[in-house]
Amino acid sequence: MKLIQILKVAVIPVLTVFSLVSASNIALADYLNSQGSGGDYRYELWSSDDNSSYYLKVWLYEASPTSSPHTTTRGFDSSREALIYFDCNYAERSLPECPK
Repeated sequence: MKLIQILKVAVIPVLTVFSLVSASNIALADYLNSQGSGGDYRYELWSSDDNSSYYLKVWLYEASPTSSPHTTTRGFDSSREALIYFDCNYAERSLPECPK
């Protein structure tokens, strides 16, 4: 009987901690921060739940809102960096930050 009590006292807390850690990893999600357009394209700016990474989903301007993105960019360290990338590469804006 003591073995069963020891197992309950030791196993239940370990399983509880494990399930909480697993649930917190599963709950990670991306969030839509903003939307916009420029040139022949429109974008959605997304971030990780801790705002440590940003990326763009880019569509042709005329594309259906329910269609798959034309492209999804790599991760950026800031929303500013992501939006400058869109402006330089899709909106064809002439910004000082744009590579020549």
